[in-house]
Amino acid sequence: MAELIVAMALFVGTHFLMSHPLRARLVRTLGTNGFLGAYSLVSIGLFVWAILAYGNAPDAPPLWFVYFPTVIAAHILMWLASILFIGSFLARNPALVGAEGTLSHVEGPKGVLRITRHPMMWSFALWAVAHIAVLATPATIVFSGGVGFLALVGAWAQDQKKRALIGEAWAAYTAHTTYWPRPRWPGLAAIAAGTLLYIFLVWLHPLAFGASTRLWTYIL
Repeated sequence: MAELIVAMALFVGTHFLMSHPLRARLVRTLGTNGFLGAYSLVSIGLFVWAILAYGNAPDAPPLWFVYFPTVIAAHILMWLASILFIGSFLARNPALVGAEGTLSHVEGPKGVLRITRHPMMWSFALWAVAHIAVLATPATIVFSGGVGFLALVGAWAQDQKKRALIGEAWAAYTAHTTYWPRPRWPGLAAIAAGTLLYIFLVWLHPLAFGASTRLWTYIL
């Protein structure tokens, strides 16, 4: 468990350090492409370590009993997360790293960007909440909680950085979008593709992770 805590702390901490206080210095030293390469290597390496540490964490009983309605709610969250995740690729999103130049091509938020300007980050957060709710083990809380924390706080920090870098253009864009999700129609393409992704994940889960997420296994 200690290894998992250290791995997740480093995974989250290096993201914030390299994205904000150290970014300018690293870009000057390594160049933009060099920085992105180093950032990716560090992030992937630490995330793989965290996954391995999670798999090696000692078994522990759940911290609360999981009722069937909780499982249903987790599936709904995962379906919504799948729609947000897929939808984030279907529209130009100036909130993404390095995508500031798309502001001049964006007439207004479309698709899932009408829901939140950070659909991918919120998809990770919903994934984290769903997994914590149904697994409820200390290791899951550390791993999934770290992912969710990084997604939401990282999205907020990204807003602050873009406001400082872009100024009025960013303020004009954010006036038509929100950080917090709101009920809006994401578009038929996002719903269809997100539903297919959700079905694929439900099918894949027992094959990849050895634990079924198929609802009928909770009934039969």
